[in-house]
Amino acid sequence: MKRPARQAAGAGDQVDNAQEEDQQSGSVRVIARAFDVLRILALGGERGMRLTDVVAYSRLSRPTVHRILQALIAEGVGEQDPDTRFYRVGPEISLLGLSRPAQLPVRTAAEPYLAALADELGDTAYLAIRAGLDSVAIDRKTGSYPIKVLAFDVGMRRPLGVGIAGVLLLAMLPPEESERICTINAARLPADGPSMATIRQRVDAARRNGYAYAEVGVLQSTRALAIPVFDGDGKVAAALTVAAMAERLAEPELPRLVEAMRGKAALITRRLAELQRGHARPR
Repeated sequence: MKRPARQAAGAGDQVDNAQEEDQQSGSVRVIARAFDVLRILALGGERGMRLTDVVAYSRLSRPTVHRILQALIAEGVGEQDPDTRFYRVGPEISLLGLSRPAQLPVRTAAEPYLAALADELGDTAYLAIRAGLDSVAIDRKTGSYPIKVLAFDVGMRRPLGVGIAGVLLLAMLPPEESERICTINAARLPADGPSMATIRQRVDAARRNGYAYAEVGVLQSTRALAIPVFDGDGKVAAALTVAAMAERLAEPELPRLVEAMRGKAALITRRLAELQRGHARPR
């Protein structure tokens, strides 16, 4: 009589464990979806994203996206513009990031040289890094030229390849990894952005040249140029970019501009290597 009782209890434990695992798995999916939605909101920058756009990018149902957005707003990591009704990343995200300021050593290393590059060339200099399938601008310095090209804000995300920094970052990856990302991002491209065929052509050119060049920038009558920044181990840490009015980035000027940018990139690499060695030193 006791043996069946033990067997029944064991079966019940298995059912309970299976239910608990299902609940945990469901919770993980909810968290993953919430972070996917946050990343999509970040693509919209300060302007934000329409609900329909978030649905399209996430491939989730409209009710699911709406529930996630309301939960994000309740926690302060999302917000909705009362006038446009667009959704964007909330202030709590910035506050959370303040707790780990040292997590972007390349920004710390680059800051003085990014400012020096903007001063030397007179135009806007950006620093961007890869974050999964996206490029993210982590710093921006403006030069003295009266017309400043402010193509995007610090913290704004774009699918890799949409901006010139993303083209450069794709070009620095192994071809198979670059192509994998292009295949995924084909469904994430903004309607007013370049086609994936154009992105692939730009990536191929950047891989051949060692720099990425856009004859037509994000804004009308502008151009952009990007070169890689390496860390102390020789891995690509960031893309150093200059955006300017078209005549200031004409092709005859490229050798001079690339040389100036590579000089600053080398200084960033040296400083970043020093920071990495300091971080690795036993305490």
